Amino acid sequence: MKVNISESKKQTAKSFSEYLAKLVAKNNILHVALSGGSTPKEVFKELAEHFKNKIDWSKVQFYWGDERCVPADDAESNYKMANDYLFSKVELPLGNIHRIKGENKPEEEAARYAGLLEAKLPGHNMQPQFDLIILGIGDDGHTASIFPNQISLWNSQSYCEVAEHPETGQKRVSLTGNIINNAKEVVFLVTGENKAQKVLEIIDKKGNYNSYPASLVVPKSGRLNWFLDSEAGKLIE
Repeated sequence: MKVNISESKKQTAKSFSEYLAKLVAKNNILHVALSGGSTPKEVFKELAEHFKNKIDWSKVQFYWGDERCVPADDAESNYKMANDYLFSKVELPLGNIHRIKGENKPEEEAARYAGLLEAKLPGHNMQPQFDLIILGIGDDGHTASIFPNQISLWNSQSYCEVAEHPETGQKRVSLTGNIINNAKEVVFLVTGENKAQKVLEIIDKKGNYNSYPASLVVPKSGRLNWFLDSEAGKLIE
């Protein structure tokens, strides 16, 4: 595990963008699963503004760790955010974008996307393998769209499951633990003071850490990186 703490949210975005650029340069093809949320939005803006011509985007195949069950043009769509702030601003072939279709029936889409991952990703440990999965952490300790009240979904034998937001009841399609922990590398992107306690508990294995889905992220490869701003990382010694 590596923990990188930057001064600000913007610096965190820059630090991660530099890391991604090096990863792309080292590989002929890079299969990446994206996250939603405010921190990835800052990363997308940084990549579009300062790394547009520093990364060979044709080498990157984009997927998602989770998606809300809404149309692609909905303001809540993770795909829409990535498209608005990154894809539309760089030289990226349309064929490199593999979105979860939130407008489809959730259970059918979870099955379709699992099949797509089997078809598109290289295999390792008899499962599809991402080169990089980017994750965030919710205030409740959830990651992707596996929430504490549905933590059993993490151990599903399916690569994708349908989850429900515990408060709104909104359905989401999410990757599950087997495929997340099979990735070559996993990155947590976390910013904000409201995440500091959960970050401490998960990294140091304190308190109720084992009730948080994010604590179950333990890649078999051993390659887990945290990119934090000073507020999210303020309790880390």
